[in-house]
Amino acid sequence: TRSRVLDAAAELQYEAHPQAARLASGRTWTIGVAAPQFGAWFPSRALGGINSVFAKAGYDLLISMMATPEDRRRFLREARSFCRRVDGLVLIDTFVSVDGESAEAFFDRPVVAVGERLEGASSITIDNRLAARRAVEHLIELGHESIGLVAGPHLPDLPTPVPEQRRLGYEDALRAAGLPVDPELVDDGGWTAAGGAAALSKLLERARPPTALFCMSDEMAFGVLRAATRRGQAVPGDLSVVGFDDHDLAGALGLTTMRQAVDEMGVRAAATVLGLIEGAPVTDITWDVPLLARETTAGIG
Repeated sequence: TRSRVLDAAAELQYEAHPQAARLASGRTWTIGVAAPQFGAWFPSRALGGINSVFAKAGYDLLISMMATPEDRRRFLREARSFCRRVDGLVLIDTFVSVDGESAEAFFDRPVVAVGERLEGASSITIDNRLAARRAVEHLIELGHESIGLVAGPHLPDLPTPVPEQRRLGYEDALRAAGLPVDPELVDDGGWTAAGGAAALSKLLERARPPTALFCMSDEMAFGVLRAATRRGQAVPGDLSVVGFDDHDLAGALGLTTMRQAVDEMGVRAAATVLGLIEGAPVTDITWDVPLLARETTAGIG
């Protein structure tokens, strides 16, 4: 029977419609991607890597943005319905794990979480505490003893443990070197360049101003660099600066930073979802975050 059908199709010059073939497979050929926002550097870079893989594999993306606490609650409440429209999901910095739930509590499709460990899902994460410690150790090795921290705040609409982990890494490095942890050397940079600039102004007014700064993000470090120039502070002559991310502009500005290879993490996340769809086991990957020593750090004197 099959051969007669094929012969008839050939005689009629029939070609199978690709969309019909996709429907016949029983798959949606769509992957869900969720994040708090896609305009920020981290999720936008991750999305670029994710899309590059799924486009080649013939998948479309269904995007869900959780810009507000209500958006997040709605997404988790309606997760089962969302899952019926996709073959798998990538979660970018959604921090579902802070609710104390596993992936199975919300999703019945293969899930890869980028930026958090989530029970029942594959994950791609970095060790934020260790990476921050390495950043500060670099400054200590250069002879700095008064090292400030430009921190990212805890945002009510983004329940992330990242700021706390990086702060602990900063403190770990100081304590290991026998240096005091001084709250006067810590200020909130708001995850923005403007916030970084404002934080520098406050820190330089302290009784014992820092000779070096660790910034929890490159964007805050950019603000620090700009503000230092305006104040006549030479970098790295008067002030050494280390960022975190390896933002697109970091290399051009010569910023010493901790490199998050976010596009590569996105590529790996997408490849992992494809593997899960085909029956591969759940895996946890910890991505290395190397120090890129450039031109914004130097020894004292």
